[in-house]
Amino acid sequence: MFIKRSLDAQLHLCLLLLLLVFALPDIISVARGDVGTASHYSPPYQPTECYGGDPSQFPSSNLFAAAGDGVWDNGAACGRQYLVRCISASQSGTCIPERTIQIKIVDYALSSSSAAAASKQSVTGATLVLSQTAFGAIANSSMASINIEFQQV
Repeated sequence: MFIKRSLDAQLHLCLLLLLLVFALPDIISVARGDVGTASHYSPPYQPTECYGGDPSQFPSSNLFAAAGDGVWDNGAACGRQYLVRCISASQSGTCIPERTIQIKIVDYALSSSSAAAASKQSVTGATLVLSQTAFGAIANSSMASINIEFQQV
């Protein structure tokens, strides 16, 4: 009787460990992103700090952004790709649930000479300043700013 209970307990422990091994990556991946804010800006989107007036810099999806200071990394952010999703906003119902987009960094949000200059942004000081298309893909575009989770790809 003792041996049978011991085997049952060991079997349950093994099953629990297997469940954790296979489920843990999914649980951990939720916590990999950084949290910040996003605003948006409107066309024209050129020139940019990263690529000047080159029109081929923009992805065909129009999902791109200007980087704020926390992401800019002295220009190293140019061309980086990020997964971005809206997590909250000042008005409920703003975020499009379960929508994640992939954007490309093409500009510096704090540059005075680029198309993403502060005077064109819906809110200054954001972590990412998204193109109108990118912002509208994850949130109600009538909002000036949202809270986001983002992760470099």
